[in-house]
Amino acid sequence: MRLPPLPADEWDDEVRAALAGMLPAGRQNPAGAGNALATLVRHPDLAKAFLGFNVHLLFRSTLPPRLRELAILRVAARRACTYESGHHEHLAAKAGLTGDEIAAARRGEAADDFERTLLAAVDELDTTSVLRDDSWAALGKQLDDRQRMDLIFTVGAYGLLAMAFNTFGVQLENER
Repeated sequence: MRLPPLPADEWDDEVRAALAGMLPAGRQNPAGAGNALATLVRHPDLAKAFLGFNVHLLFRSTLPPRLRELAILRVAARRACTYESGHHEHLAAKAGLTGDEIAAARRGEAADDFERTLLAAVDELDTTSVLRDDSWAALGKQLDDRQRMDLIFTVGAYGLLAMAFNTFGVQLENER
């Protein structure tokens, strides 16, 4: 672990305020926040700014939760981010994905044509940082402009998080 979670004795009002938009007061502590957030709050201003954006992606996005989680699982697999993968397995299951669908998404596979299109778009974005016109149009068959925008930002944000988690060495809570 290159950058460990902030120790409990260093949590102060500034740290808790950084988490206020994402977590209820009872979880604004090292155990309640989990390793990722407890690491991010080593820089409270950055954590607060990023988590405001992340709250949108997780809770207010126009992208349906199933599609959001497929995209995040694929990003996590492409970036070899164990932490992101582990946390989003649970969220993917809550969004209705089966264990087989979760495993397939990690490989970039899906039984549904549109979900294959979405996973291919994630790969395209991660590889080239742009969608071709035909990919944009294919996504537009089921997603409106706002949903496609939320998809682009979800892929980008979770790519960034994977980069940070991998670099900091953030571990799943059961690996502490």
